[in-house]
Amino acid sequence: MIDNLTDAQEMFAQEYAKHSNASEAYRTSYPKSQKWKSESVNQCASRLMNNIKVSSRINELKSEHSKRNAITVDTLLAELEEHRKIAISADTPQVAAANASTLGKAKLLGLDKQIIDHTSSDGSMTPTIQVKFID
Repeated sequence: MIDNLTDAQEMFAQEYAKHSNASEAYRTSYPKSQKWKSESVNQCASRLMNNIKVSSRINELKSEHSKRNAITVDTLLAELEEHRKIAISADTPQVAAANASTLGKAKLLGLDKQIIDHTSSDGSMTPTIQVKFID
């Protein structure tokens, strides 16, 4: 466990590890912020996420959750592949669901990187977004 976290920082880390929503974790951990504007909460939550002690604690908690639940990249990939096969083999194939599973696998493996090309064929420098899967 990371030392020197305040009680509120520890609560924030616990809440974020459970729900992966920094703003909600901040509101839960710092009750006075419930009256604040969303932008203020988002900024404070972002600063807290960038705190090395807090982010280390979040990673520690997520690792504990994964170990406790025996979740690995391999188990998640297997589950997504199972869902993809079920979607494709349904009486009425569910192509969108199958595609969602395939994209979920790509994201999990970090293969869904977007590349923004700032040059264009017409020379206008209008950015175009291209999704390329990286080998």
